[in-house]
Amino acid sequence: MTSPPNPSTKLDNLPLADGSSQYTHAGYTILCAINGPIEVQRRDELPSEATLEINVRPAVGVGGVKERHLETLLHSTLRHIILTQHRPRTLIQMTLQITGTPADDNAQSSSSSTTTTLPLLPPLLHSALLALLSASIPLSKTFTSILLAVAPRPRTPSSTSTAPSTSTAATITPNPSPADIHRAASLHVLTFSSPGGELLLAESEGEFDMRVWERVYGEGERICCGPKGAGGDVDVDVEMENGARERESESESGEGSEGVKGALWLRDVVGEKMARDLRWREEVR
Repeated sequence: MTSPPNPSTKLDNLPLADGSSQYTHAGYTILCAINGPIEVQRRDELPSEATLEINVRPAVGVGGVKERHLETLLHSTLRHIILTQHRPRTLIQMTLQITGTPADDNAQSSSSSTTTTLPLLPPLLHSALLALLSASIPLSKTFTSILLAVAPRPRTPSSTSTAPSTSTAATITPNPSPADIHRAASLHVLTFSSPGGELLLAESEGEFDMRVWERVYGEGERICCGPKGAGGDVDVDVEMENGARERESESESGEGSEGVKGALWLRDVVGEKMARDLRWREEVR
């Protein structure tokens, strides 16, 4: 199966917001706007840190229980990386608008298996992170998130077991298509911090055992954090030195390392933003 192309991103695309981003990947498009730090209402004020307000708006209709659940997951994850204690008694307001979903996702929306919110989590998290960087909100770290689908165990005529997939038979698909999500025995969203490779978020749905979970964790860590050094930590220097070479080989062969793409795409986006912001120095010289 061919992996989806690299994410398409835009920064500072909303001129009236303090920070904004547009993130497109795997058929989903998220538009995020951030205002803050701004004045907070007295009832929401926190004496020692900033208040984080997150609103998720669906592509069609009015937000409901699913959007409130997504807001809770986003809030608990982003509070781990935002240095809220630097701006006490203020408000950081974030609005995420879902502007595009995969075509097959709408066609299969009546199926109970496609009512899951997990496919939306990685694009929402990445769009929020880019908007935070655009707004110059102080962060302790960044992160990368990935959706993994575990295919159901193939049935044989002699097997009538309905047990979940085992580690010897399970096929793990990163960034699955809507059809893969529809057929999957379980779905998993993993979010790892950078640097450090700390697991910030783990959400799963479906049937699986611990051996499948261990394989999912290892695959998610490899994709989000890239290769590890001899001490078991992510070797950031090796990633940065080999990133250009990996992207060149990807463009030549049409295929690339999921781990390298997952670990380096954010650095590419931030590097391009810094180059644009510092262009005036070159013009002055």
